[in-house]
Amino acid sequence: MVAVHGANGKTAQATVSPLARLHPNVHLGEGCVVGDFVIIGEPPRGAQPGDLPTVIGPGAVIRSHSVIYAGNTIGARFQAGHGALLRESNDVGDDVSVGSHSVVEHHVTIERRARIHSMAFVPEYTTLKEGCWVGPGARLTNTPHPLCPDVARCIVGPTIMPGAKIGGNATILPGVTVGENALVGAGAVVTKDVPAGAVVAGNPARVIKGIEDLVCSATGLNPYRKILGFDPTPQSRE
Repeated sequence: MVAVHGANGKTAQATVSPLARLHPNVHLGEGCVVGDFVIIGEPPRGAQPGDLPTVIGPGAVIRSHSVIYAGNTIGARFQAGHGALLRESNDVGDDVSVGSHSVVEHHVTIERRARIHSMAFVPEYTTLKEGCWVGPGARLTNTPHPLCPDVARCIVGPTIMPGAKIGGNATILPGVTVGENALVGAGAVVTKDVPAGAVVAGNPARVIKGIEDLVCSATGLNPYRKILGFDPTPQSRE
């Protein structure tokens, strides 16, 4: 354990690998664990080390080779896999996880309990709402016409609403909103907004059913039954 700069000028105890690099103006909460070859507080282009504060709440675990740029505000119990990258000026809530080799670009809002699985890409100006889930290899996008001279006027990331789930290797186009508790199937290409509670699949993605129609092959029960208010106990046949 080493003493580090905590929030509000206080000193906190954290476990920091001697092979990690913490830039000036980095503030770690009590009990954080920082692995080998991690870099925290990396200045973005045009900034000097320490120009922007980087604040990470208590109980974070940041695994080896991850890089967190300066200007991030990250809540409690943050989890980063190996080789995760968070660019600058993001607002990250409590109990968020970012999987190994995933990339989160700058000016992203990630609310509490959101999870980004491994090897996903989350572009700038994306919003991930509370409790949503982005599957492995998912690609969120934010530019309708890459390299367009007017890109600064139209760049906008997707919005993933609370409880929505994005299946592995799905692609979400710029500005698309995936509705609350909706489910995007693996490999889908989502070109337009997804209604709340809808299940979409295909290229382009189309609504194929609602979450109320889903049945778990292992249990025979609806996996969304608690959200939908179903009785979690199978009905007796007596």
